[in-house]
Amino acid sequence: MKIGKYIPLGTYNDVKIGYGTVDFKNLKTIYLKLNSWVQPENETEDFNSTIYKSRRKIKEIVYNLNSPYFKQQCIVDLDIRTKGIKLEKRSFMNLEITLYVDKQFDVKSKEIKTILKDLFEITIENGLSDKKLFNFYKSKK
Repeated sequence: MKIGKYIPLGTYNDVKIGYGTVDFKNLKTIYLKLNSWVQPENETEDFNSTIYKSRRKIKEIVYNLNSPYFKQQCIVDLDIRTKGIKLEKRSFMNLEITLYVDKQFDVKSKEIKTILKDLFEITIENGLSDKKLFNFYKSKK
């Protein structure tokens, strides 16, 4: 019997977004999934440093969420292969944010979808696009 749920929310600024849970009956965590193809706008010496700063900024955004449903703790897994990043080449970016649940709620409720959609928008606008380092694309070509 399948007890996990995934709810796709479409795209925002060419980034596919959605959220889900491993066990919706005994809710402990919610994971947010963002993925897109990215291409650097500027040549940077150290992409590892840039990705580290983005990861920290995303954690800061979640920490300041102030939602009655989620704890301030989170796990941010920003996966971009830094070795092959070049100016004219697109690389796949996958971002997964795990939020810890403070109290039980309906995963599919309109209020939760609104809270998470706002969090996605803030994460993309401030956490990933803050320095305009990457342009987002739906596909590799």
